[in-house]
Amino acid sequence: MPQRLKNFLASASLATLAVLFYAKVPYFQDHAGLNHQVGHSTWRTKDILLYLYYVYVGSLALFYLFEPYTGVSKSVCCWRALCKLLTAPMKTLRTGLTRDERLGLLTVMVKAFFAPMMVVFLAEHMARLFTNGAGLYSAMSTAETSVLAMFNAHGFWFALQAILLVDVAFFTIGYLVELPALKNEIRSVDPTLLGWLVALMCYPPLNDVVSSILGWRAEDFPQFDNPVVHVAMNMAILVLMGVYAAASASLNFKASNLTHRGIVSWGPYRFVRHPAYVCKNMAWWIGAIPTLSAALAVSALDGVMVAVSVIGWSVVYYLRAVTEEDHLRSVDGEYADYCQRVRFRFIPWVY
Repeated sequence: MPQRLKNFLASASLATLAVLFYAKVPYFQDHAGLNHQVGHSTWRTKDILLYLYYVYVGSLALFYLFEPYTGVSKSVCCWRALCKLLTAPMKTLRTGLTRDERLGLLTVMVKAFFAPMMVVFLAEHMARLFTNGAGLYSAMSTAETSVLAMFNAHGFWFALQAILLVDVAFFTIGYLVELPALKNEIRSVDPTLLGWLVALMCYPPLNDVVSSILGWRAEDFPQFDNPVVHVAMNMAILVLMGVYAAASASLNFKASNLTHRGIVSWGPYRFVRHPAYVCKNMAWWIGAIPTLSAALAVSALDGVMVAVSVIGWSVVYYLRAVTEEDHLRSVDGEYADYCQRVRFRFIPWVY
Protein backbone atom coordinates (compact mmCIF):
# COMPACT_ATOMS: atom_id res chain seq x y z
CA MET A 1 0.00 0.00 0.00
CA PRO A 2 1.48 3.43 -0.91
CA GLN A 3 2.67 5.44 2.08
CA ARG A 4 0.39 8.37 1.16
CA LEU A 5 -2.68 6.12 1.44
CA LYS A 6 -1.45 4.64 4.73
CA ASN A 7 -0.98 8.13 6.14
CA PHE A 8 -4.44 9.23 5.06
CA LEU A 9 -6.24 6.14 6.34
CA ALA A 10 -4.45 6.33 9.68
CA SER A 11 -5.30 10.03 10.15
CA ALA A 12 -8.91 9.70 8.96
CA SER A 13 -9.59 6.67 11.16
CA LEU A 14 -8.19 8.40 14.24
CA ALA A 15 -10.28 11.51 13.54
CA THR A 16 -13.34 9.28 13.23
CA LEU A 17 -12.59 7.57 16.54
CA ALA A 18 -12.18 10.95 18.23
CA VAL A 19 -15.60 12.14 17.01
CA LEU A 20 -17.23 8.86 18.05
CA PHE A 21 -15.61 9.11 21.47
CA TYR A 22 -16.85 12.65 21.96
CA ALA A 23 -20.36 11.57 20.99
CA LYS A 24 -20.36 9.38 24.11
CA VAL A 25 -18.88 11.90 26.54
CA PRO A 26 -21.55 13.38 28.88
CA TYR A 27 -20.10 16.90 28.61
CA PHE A 28 -20.29 16.86 24.83
CA GLN A 29 -23.74 15.26 24.87
CA ASP A 30 -24.97 18.16 27.01
CA HIS A 31 -23.63 20.65 24.46
CA ALA A 32 -24.18 18.71 21.25
CA GLY A 33 -27.90 19.38 21.12
CA LEU A 34 -27.65 23.09 21.90
CA ASN A 35 -29.22 25.36 19.30
CA HIS A 36 -27.45 28.57 18.36
CA GLN A 37 -29.58 31.22 16.68
CA VAL A 38 -27.56 33.34 14.26
CA GLY A 39 -29.73 35.69 12.26
CA HIS A 40 -32.42 33.57 10.63
CA SER A 41 -30.37 30.38 10.89
CA THR A 42 -30.19 27.87 13.70
CA TRP A 43 -27.01 25.90 14.32
CA ARG A 44 -26.62 22.80 16.43
CA THR A 45 -23.23 22.16 17.99
CA LYS A 46 -23.45 18.53 16.88
CA ASP A 47 -24.03 19.55 13.26
CA ILE A 48 -21.12 21.99 13.31
CA LEU A 49 -18.78 19.31 14.59
CA LEU A 50 -19.95 16.83 11.95
CA TYR A 51 -19.57 19.37 9.13
CA LEU A 52 -16.08 20.22 10.28
CA TYR A 53 -15.27 16.51 10.50
CA TYR A 54 -16.25 16.03 6.84
CA VAL A 55 -14.24 19.08 5.80
CA TYR A 56 -11.27 17.92 7.84
CA VAL A 57 -11.23 14.40 6.39
CA GLY A 58 -11.60 15.84 2.89
CA SER A 59 -8.71 18.21 3.55
CA LEU A 60 -6.60 15.30 4.78
CA ALA A 61 -7.26 13.48 1.50
CA LEU A 62 -6.12 16.50 -0.52
CA PHE A 63 -3.10 17.06 1.70
CA TYR A 64 -1.81 13.51 1.46
CA LEU A 65 -2.51 13.47 -2.27
CA PHE A 66 -0.30 16.47 -2.96
CA GLU A 67 2.11 16.27 -0.01
CA PRO A 68 5.70 16.42 -1.32
CA TYR A 69 7.04 14.49 1.68
CA THR A 70 5.79 10.91 1.87
CA GLY A 71 7.39 9.75 5.10
CA VAL A 72 5.60 7.92 7.88
CA SER A 73 3.02 10.19 9.52
CA LYS A 74 2.45 10.58 13.26
CA SER A 75 -0.94 8.89 12.80
CA VAL A 76 0.69 5.73 11.43
CA CYS A 77 3.15 5.77 14.33
CA CYS A 78 0.22 6.15 16.71
CA TRP A 79 -1.47 3.05 15.28
CA ARG A 80 1.78 1.13 15.62
CA ALA A 81 1.99 2.15 19.26
CA LEU A 82 -1.64 1.20 19.90
CA CYS A 83 -1.17 -2.20 18.25
CA LYS A 84 1.84 -2.90 20.46
CA LEU A 85 -0.02 -1.83 23.60
CA LEU A 86 -3.09 -3.91 22.73
CA THR A 87 -1.39 -7.07 21.49
CA ALA A 88 1.58 -7.21 23.88
CA PRO A 89 0.98 -4.77 26.74
CA MET A 90 3.43 -6.28 29.26
CA LYS A 91 6.25 -6.58 26.73
CA THR A 92 5.62 -3.03 25.51
CA LEU A 93 5.70 -1.69 29.07
CA ARG A 94 9.05 -3.43 29.61
CA THR A 95 10.71 -2.48 26.35
CA GLY A 96 8.88 0.78 25.70
CA LEU A 97 7.88 2.41 22.45
CA THR A 98 10.18 3.96 19.89
CA ARG A 99 10.55 7.74 19.94
CA ASP A 100 8.37 8.12 16.82
CA GLU A 101 5.68 5.81 18.21
CA ARG A 102 5.59 7.65 21.53
CA LEU A 103 5.44 11.05 19.80
CA GLY A 104 2.71 9.83 17.45
CA LEU A 105 0.62 8.44 20.30
CA LEU A 106 0.93 11.53 22.50
CA THR A 107 0.29 13.88 19.56
CA VAL A 108 -2.93 12.08 18.66
CA MET A 109 -4.01 12.11 22.31
CA VAL A 110 -3.55 15.89 22.48
CA LYS A 111 -5.39 16.53 19.23
CA ALA A 112 -8.19 14.03 19.94
CA PHE A 113 -8.92 15.58 23.33
CA PHE A 114 -8.63 19.27 22.51
CA ALA A 115 -9.67 19.66 18.85
CA PRO A 116 -13.35 18.61 19.18
CA MET A 117 -13.64 20.64 22.38
CA MET A 118 -12.27 23.75 20.66
CA VAL A 119 -14.82 23.32 17.87
CA VAL A 120 -17.60 23.24 20.47
CA PHE A 121 -16.19 26.36 22.15
CA LEU A 122 -15.80 28.10 18.78
CA ALA A 123 -19.43 27.44 17.82
CA GLU A 124 -20.72 28.70 21.17
CA HIS A 125 -18.61 31.86 21.17
CA MET A 126 -19.60 32.64 17.59
CA ALA A 127 -23.30 32.21 18.31
CA ARG A 128 -23.13 34.33 21.47
CA LEU A 129 -21.17 37.00 19.61
CA PHE A 130 -23.92 37.31 16.99
CA THR A 131 -26.67 37.21 19.62
CA ASN A 132 -25.14 39.93 21.78
CA GLY A 133 -24.18 41.95 18.70
CA ALA A 134 -27.80 41.93 17.57
CA GLY A 135 -28.95 42.85 21.06
CA LEU A 136 -26.43 45.67 21.29
CA TYR A 137 -27.48 47.04 17.90
CA SER A 138 -31.13 46.92 18.94
CA ALA A 139 -30.40 48.65 22.25
CA MET A 140 -28.35 51.39 20.54
CA SER A 141 -31.26 52.16 18.24
CA THR A 142 -33.46 52.81 21.27
CA ALA A 143 -32.83 56.28 22.65
CA GLU A 144 -34.26 55.42 26.07
CA THR A 145 -31.65 52.72 26.76
CA SER A 146 -28.86 53.97 29.01
CA VAL A 147 -25.20 53.29 28.29
CA LEU A 148 -24.89 51.34 31.54
CA ALA A 149 -27.88 49.18 30.64
CA MET A 150 -26.44 48.45 27.19
CA PHE A 151 -23.09 47.59 28.75
CA ASN A 152 -24.68 45.21 31.24
CA ALA A 153 -27.08 43.56 28.83
CA HIS A 154 -24.95 43.11 25.74
CA GLY A 155 -21.89 45.38 25.51
CA PHE A 156 -19.64 43.51 27.91
CA TRP A 157 -20.69 40.10 26.60
CA PHE A 158 -20.22 41.13 22.96
CA ALA A 159 -16.67 42.29 23.67
CA LEU A 160 -15.83 39.22 25.75
CA GLN A 161 -17.16 36.79 23.15
CA ALA A 162 -15.18 38.57 20.42
CA ILE A 163 -12.02 38.23 22.51
CA LEU A 164 -12.64 34.55 23.30
CA LEU A 165 -13.49 33.85 19.67
CA VAL A 166 -10.05 35.06 18.62
CA ASP A 167 -8.39 32.94 21.29
CA VAL A 168 -10.30 29.74 20.48
CA ALA A 169 -9.97 30.22 16.70
CA PHE A 170 -6.17 30.13 16.88
CA PHE A 171 -6.18 27.09 19.15
CA THR A 172 -8.71 25.28 16.97
CA ILE A 173 -6.50 25.77 13.91
CA GLY A 174 -3.44 24.84 15.95
CA TYR A 175 -4.91 21.49 16.96
CA LEU A 176 -6.36 20.64 13.57
CA VAL A 177 -3.55 21.79 11.28
CA GLU A 178 0.07 20.72 11.42
CA LEU A 179 2.05 21.60 8.30
CA PRO A 180 5.74 22.11 7.54
CA ALA A 181 4.81 25.22 5.54
CA LEU A 182 3.29 26.76 8.69
CA LYS A 183 6.33 25.82 10.80
CA ASN A 184 4.06 24.38 13.47
CA GLU A 185 5.05 20.73 13.45
CA ILE A 186 4.95 19.09 16.86
CA ARG A 187 8.49 18.27 17.96
CA SER A 188 7.58 16.88 21.36
CA VAL A 189 4.62 16.32 23.68
CA ASP A 190 4.90 16.56 27.47
CA PRO A 191 5.36 12.96 28.64
CA THR A 192 4.78 13.62 32.36
CA LEU A 193 1.64 12.77 34.28
CA LEU A 194 1.79 16.04 36.26
CA GLY A 195 2.03 18.10 33.08
CA TRP A 196 -1.05 16.43 31.62
CA LEU A 197 -2.99 16.58 34.89
CA VAL A 198 -2.59 20.31 35.54
CA ALA A 199 -3.45 21.07 31.89
CA LEU A 200 -6.58 18.89 31.84
CA MET A 201 -7.71 20.31 35.18
CA CYS A 202 -8.37 23.61 33.37
CA TYR A 203 -10.79 22.08 30.82
CA PRO A 204 -14.08 20.16 30.94
CA PRO A 205 -14.93 17.88 32.54
CA LEU A 206 -12.08 18.05 35.10
CA ASN A 207 -12.42 21.80 35.67
CA ASP A 208 -15.92 21.20 37.08
CA VAL A 209 -14.46 18.67 39.52
CA VAL A 210 -11.72 21.09 40.58
CA SER A 211 -14.24 23.92 41.01
CA SER A 212 -16.41 21.75 43.24
CA ILE A 213 -13.38 20.83 45.36
CA LEU A 214 -12.12 24.40 45.65
CA GLY A 215 -15.64 25.73 46.18
CA TRP A 216 -15.31 28.63 43.75
CA ARG A 217 -15.95 29.15 40.06
CA ALA A 218 -14.59 32.05 38.02
CA GLU A 219 -17.01 34.94 37.51
CA ASP A 220 -16.80 36.39 34.00
CA PHE A 221 -18.97 39.44 34.69
CA PRO A 222 -18.80 40.45 38.39
CA GLN A 223 -21.38 42.88 39.70
CA PHE A 224 -20.35 45.95 41.72
CA ASP A 225 -22.76 48.29 43.51
CA ASN A 226 -21.09 51.52 42.38
CA PRO A 227 -21.71 52.02 38.62
CA VAL A 228 -18.33 53.68 38.02
CA VAL A 229 -16.47 50.91 39.84
CA HIS A 230 -18.63 48.32 38.06
CA VAL A 231 -17.74 49.61 34.59
CA ALA A 232 -14.08 50.24 35.46
CA MET A 233 -13.53 46.77 36.91
CA ASN A 234 -15.22 45.00 34.04
CA MET A 235 -13.38 47.09 31.46
CA ALA A 236 -10.17 46.01 33.23
CA ILE A 237 -11.27 42.40 32.79
CA LEU A 238 -11.81 43.01 29.08
CA VAL A 239 -8.36 44.57 28.74
CA LEU A 240 -6.75 41.63 30.53
CA MET A 241 -8.65 39.14 28.41
CA GLY A 242 -7.64 41.14 25.34
CA VAL A 243 -3.98 40.61 26.23
CA TYR A 244 -4.83 36.95 26.84
CA ALA A 245 -6.20 36.67 23.28
CA ALA A 246 -3.24 38.63 21.92
CA ALA A 247 -0.97 35.96 23.41
CA SER A 248 -2.93 33.29 21.53
CA ALA A 249 -2.68 35.31 18.33
CA SER A 250 1.09 35.62 18.86
CA LEU A 251 1.35 31.82 19.08
CA ASN A 252 -0.44 31.79 15.75
CA PHE A 253 -0.62 28.30 14.22
CA LYS A 254 1.60 26.96 17.00
CA ALA A 255 -1.17 27.41 19.58
CA SER A 256 -1.77 24.19 21.48
CA ASN A 257 -1.31 22.74 24.95
CA LEU A 258 1.35 20.26 26.07
CA THR A 259 3.42 20.53 22.89
CA HIS A 260 6.72 21.99 21.71
CA ARG A 261 6.24 23.46 18.24
CA GLY A 262 8.90 26.14 18.33
CA ILE A 263 9.31 29.13 20.63
CA VAL A 264 7.41 32.39 20.12
CA SER A 265 9.07 35.56 21.40
CA TRP A 266 6.91 38.36 19.99
CA GLY A 267 3.70 40.04 21.13
CA PRO A 268 3.11 39.73 24.89
CA TYR A 269 5.81 37.03 24.98
CA ARG A 270 8.42 39.76 24.57
CA PHE A 271 7.79 40.86 28.16
CA VAL A 272 6.89 37.75 30.18
CA ARG A 273 6.99 34.03 29.47
CA HIS A 274 3.39 33.31 30.48
CA PRO A 275 1.26 36.36 29.63
CA ALA A 276 -1.94 34.37 29.02
CA TYR A 277 -1.87 32.69 32.42
CA VAL A 278 -1.12 35.97 34.20
CA CYS A 279 -3.94 37.89 32.52
CA LYS A 280 -6.53 35.15 32.96
CA ASN A 281 -5.76 34.86 36.67
CA MET A 282 -5.77 38.62 37.19
CA ALA A 283 -9.20 38.76 35.51
CA TRP A 284 -10.39 35.99 37.82
CA TRP A 285 -9.12 37.86 40.88
CA ILE A 286 -11.09 40.93 39.83
CA GLY A 287 -14.12 38.72 39.27
CA ALA A 288 -13.73 37.27 42.77
CA ILE A 289 -13.82 40.68 44.54
CA PRO A 290 -17.66 40.78 45.06
CA THR A 291 -17.69 37.19 46.34
CA LEU A 292 -14.72 37.90 48.60
CA SER A 293 -16.36 41.09 49.94
CA ALA A 294 -19.62 39.27 50.65
CA ALA A 295 -17.76 36.47 52.40
CA LEU A 296 -15.76 38.91 54.56
CA ALA A 297 -19.03 40.59 55.56
CA VAL A 298 -20.10 37.26 57.05
CA SER A 299 -16.82 36.39 58.78
CA ALA A 300 -13.08 36.58 58.36
CA LEU A 301 -12.99 32.79 58.05
CA ASP A 302 -15.43 32.85 55.11
CA GLY A 303 -13.29 35.48 53.43
CA VAL A 304 -10.16 33.41 53.93
CA MET A 305 -11.90 30.35 52.44
CA VAL A 306 -12.84 32.28 49.28
CA ALA A 307 -9.30 33.66 48.97
CA VAL A 308 -7.82 30.18 49.40
CA SER A 309 -10.14 28.88 46.66
CA VAL A 310 -9.02 31.55 44.19
CA ILE A 311 -5.40 30.98 45.18
CA GLY A 312 -5.97 27.29 44.45
CA TRP A 313 -6.72 28.06 40.81
CA SER A 314 -3.68 30.34 40.62
CA VAL A 315 -1.55 27.47 41.94
CA VAL A 316 -2.90 25.21 39.17
CA TYR A 317 -1.78 27.73 36.56
CA TYR A 318 1.56 28.18 38.28
CA LEU A 319 2.08 24.43 38.00
CA ARG A 320 1.09 24.59 34.34
CA ALA A 321 3.78 27.21 33.75
CA VAL A 322 6.43 25.21 35.60
CA THR A 323 5.64 21.89 33.90
CA GLU A 324 5.55 23.55 30.47
CA GLU A 325 8.96 25.12 31.06
CA ASP A 326 10.41 21.80 32.25
CA HIS A 327 9.10 20.09 29.12
CA LEU A 328 10.33 22.76 26.70
CA ARG A 329 13.78 22.83 28.31
CA SER A 330 14.07 19.06 28.00
CA VAL A 331 13.62 19.08 24.21
CA ASP A 332 16.35 21.41 22.98
CA GLY A 333 18.16 24.61 23.83
CA GLU A 334 15.69 26.95 22.11
CA TYR A 335 13.60 27.59 25.22
CA ALA A 336 16.67 28.14 27.40
CA ASP A 337 17.83 30.82 24.95
CA TYR A 338 14.38 32.42 25.12
CA CYS A 339 14.54 32.46 28.94
CA GLN A 340 17.85 34.31 28.72
CA ARG A 341 16.16 37.00 26.63
CA VAL A 342 12.89 37.10 28.61
CA ARG A 343 13.88 36.65 32.23
CA PHE A 344 10.50 37.11 33.88
CA ARG A 345 7.84 34.40 34.10
CA PHE A 346 4.83 36.44 35.15
CA ILE A 347 5.53 40.06 36.12
CA PRO A 348 8.00 42.26 34.18
CA TRP A 349 11.04 43.30 36.25
CA VAL A 350 9.66 41.43 39.29
CA TYR A 351 9.33 37.67 38.72
